[in-house]
Amino acid sequence: MKTAARAFLLQLRNKNYSSLTIKSYGENLEEFLGFCSARSKTEPKDFSLALIRSFLASLTQKEPARNTILRKIATLRSFANYLLTQGQIEQNPFKLLPAPKREKLLPKFLTLDESVRLLDTAADKGRFHRRNKAIFELIYSSGLRRSEVTGLKIADVDFFNGVVKVLGKGSKERYVPVTNEALQAIKDYLAVRPNPRPEDALFLNKNGTPLTGDGLAYVFKHLAIQSHIARKVSPHSLRHSFATHLLNNGCDLRSLQEMLGHKSLAATQVYTHVSLDKLKSVYQHAHPKNKELKP
Repeated sequence: MKTAARAFLLQLRNKNYSSLTIKSYGENLEEFLGFCSARSKTEPKDFSLALIRSFLASLTQKEPARNTILRKIATLRSFANYLLTQGQIEQNPFKLLPAPKREKLLPKFLTLDESVRLLDTAADKGRFHRRNKAIFELIYSSGLRRSEVTGLKIADVDFFNGVVKVLGKGSKERYVPVTNEALQAIKDYLAVRPNPRPEDALFLNKNGTPLTGDGLAYVFKHLAIQSHIARKVSPHSLRHSFATHLLNNGCDLRSLQEMLGHKSLAATQVYTHVSLDKLKSVYQHAHPKNKELKP
């Protein structure tokens, strides 16, 4: 089964799945294969409904979040489909396994004040403050994912038209508007870069090599602490802040969907649940009783 798993991950890479997706699938499969090995179930023919149920039961004893279990199920379901297409199993065991419903979690976003504090801290703190300001201004300006930021080339930034070309999930390209402040921050950062070329990575680490997703997360964590943001946040929190603040200021869902690179509108609609400022404003202006109570 280990050989089949390696071939499965290689197929995902050949299909241009993102490195983060492949890494996640690999970790999930490694955990599952360890479980199988401990029970001497190491052949593809051993991949049965009973084995899957036993594995899921072992997970629930650790009390993980429901969405964590769903991600592991998604990995195994894809692996089962691969084994089926390769003729290594005769039927997909997931046909008889109902999947639990996904837990609806509200996005964790920063308030406007927290966002401003974070951007100000990024601009003032540390040896790489020009780079950090450019990164954080860009994420808050355009709502980019972590992998989208670290995957940017200098040539992807169109300073004349004020947009950035982004390679999103599923290797789909999109153009996203960028604020003038973010563009200026990128210019200031590139001005101190030695011999930047269009084909070079936009953001580099201290060693002069492309900044990784883990590197970006590390920078974000420490700057969030320096900004006195007490709760746990991540680069994705700034993406959520971008979406929430745009909705609060009248952006329509379809435009936001396009900017975020969401495949379906349903993925974007989650932000309507957290745009409380906009909701309260609409309520105050629309509810007849509220109007009657105003002097």
